[in-house]
Amino acid sequence: MSTGGTRSGVTRFRSARARDKFLRGYDAAFELWPRPFDRIDVETRYGSTRVHRYGPATGTPVVLLHGHGGNGSLWYPQVEALGARHPVYAIDAIDDPGGGVQRALLSTSEDYAAWLDEVLDGLGLDAVHLVGHSYGGWLSLNHASRRPQRVASVTGLDPAGIEDIPTRFLLHSGIGLLRLITRSRTTPRLARWTANAALIIDWRVFGPPMGCVFSFGPQRSKGRRYDDGELAAITAPALILIGGRSTLFRPARAAARIRELIPHARVETINRAGHGIPFEFPERVNASILAHLAGA
Repeated sequence: MSTGGTRSGVTRFRSARARDKFLRGYDAAFELWPRPFDRIDVETRYGSTRVHRYGPATGTPVVLLHGHGGNGSLWYPQVEALGARHPVYAIDAIDDPGGGVQRALLSTSEDYAAWLDEVLDGLGLDAVHLVGHSYGGWLSLNHASRRPQRVASVTGLDPAGIEDIPTRFLLHSGIGLLRLITRSRTTPRLARWTANAALIIDWRVFGPPMGCVFSFGPQRSKGRRYDDGELAAITAPALILIGGRSTLFRPARAAARIRELIPHARVETINRAGHGIPFEFPERVNASILAHLAGA
């Protein structure tokens, strides 16, 4: 089954110069991470995947999956808190601009589950706590549905796949491009007013992925909505955090669908948050995830 969120071909930078420029910014973005951390490259049938690891040697691992177009550096507000008691692995999606190199196309939901399986195998991990934001939430729920034996718990932060992605979400996302073009210095007040975290993400992290919007491709299509059976197949302890002002879906209707199809899931709505809840309310998000991990 197609994800409806795949790219039409194997991703690549359009020039060596564009890749070099991105990688310089990519390396600088991890200056926001706590130290020390390890950088690991895992080979899969789809290509090499870059992973950053932080935290203790023991404990059930927490695996972080970022949103569309991003990379592991975006988890800078969460890594230290989650890594206090758990080893944390932030994975760069193989078909997004990051430290890896894609060599084969992923075109189905099963492909994405197989890719993540191979990454976890390469890291020597068995059952893990999956935490995903936006498209990373889609990947997390996909794995929980298709590989329940590998998922100790799953957390979706305003995850894609609960409803069809509306046009207004794409228009809202365009504000990020405007910030790139104008290099404007926006304020937290404006970010709260528009419920758009693109206005407050640290430029060291925000700049590299936004800077390669036109130099990395092909573009990804919109992620598809999960059918009822896929969501109902999720048996792992589940936490879903929803932004009350999210433009990704209609929050109340999305919450109702999750409660109906995953009745054991804990659903929390952060009323003042938009789609970028890990950046808008990091302390609240971290506390909710840690409580969920402790319970799971």
